[in-house]
Amino acid sequence: MKFYKKLYVGESIKKPNKVKRKLRRNAGQFKVYVIALAGGDDQLEIYHCAFLQQKYYRDHPPYIIGLAGGYEEAVDIVVKITEAALKETGRPDLKKYLFPENE
Repeated sequence: MKFYKKLYVGESIKKPNKVKRKLRRNAGQFKVYVIALAGGDDQLEIYHCAFLQQKYYRDHPPYIIGLAGGYEEAVDIVVKITEAALKETGRPDLKKYLFPENE
C-alpha cells in the first residue's frame, strides 16, 4: 500500500502514522475512510477502510491520497483538493494537480 507524500489528513485523525500502520496490517478501524486514486479516467475514490481487507486490494493495493475520520470528512477533503486544483491550474483535473511531474 502506497501513501501520497503530502498525505491529506482530516482533522479527526489524531495519529495518522498509527492509522497508516493499521491499514498496512489490515487491522479493523470503524471510522476511517481513505481517499485513493481511481483507475481509468476517474479522479479519486472514497472507501471505508474495511474494503481494503478484501483479497483484491491485497493483490492491487490502492494509492492513498488522504485519510478521514468519516465519509463526510472524506468528501470535504476531496472538495478541498478540487478547489485547490481549480485555483492553481484552472482545471478540475485532480491527478494532474496532485502529480504535476507526470505531465
